[in-house]
Amino acid sequence: MDITLIIMGIICLIVGFAGCILPFLPGPPISWLALVLLKFTNKYSDALSWQWILIWAIIVVISLVLDYIVPVWGTKKMGGSKSGVWGATLGTIIGLLFLPWGIILGPFFGALIGEWINGTQSKNSLKAAFGSLLGFLFSTGVKLLVCGLISAHFIAAL
Repeated sequence: MDITLIIMGIICLIVGFAGCILPFLPGPPISWLALVLLKFTNKYSDALSWQWILIWAIIVVISLVLDYIVPVWGTKKMGGSKSGVWGATLGTIIGLLFLPWGIILGPFFGALIGEWINGTQSKNSLKAAFGSLLGFLFSTGVKLLVCGLISAHFIAAL
């Protein structure tokens, strides 16, 4: 049974990393599930305390909140309007059709088009779109960091 739980945990870690890039998969929570699975093994349950699992759960929740706030904040910080924020969101969704570059460029072009529809000048539209792109890249980096640290904790517990 331990081997099965460990293999399932490794799969969760791999899928968690994929979820950092693909917005329809919640990367950090899936990676966190690997720690929970490891806790239920007979051999490695003592290597991981419930306190650590709770601490990682809090970190995962914070990363999820940042994932939604940072791109919007980046767009607004760079002068974007609600149209730019909505455009960035729609651009992310449409970008899924054009993987892998669509997921990166979708928010940028979505914010840009949203700002143009709003009647914003080109220079300010580009600035808001760049803010959306930076926010997306930052939040993706945070998710990758959290999944990487969870993976390291998982491996160290083995």
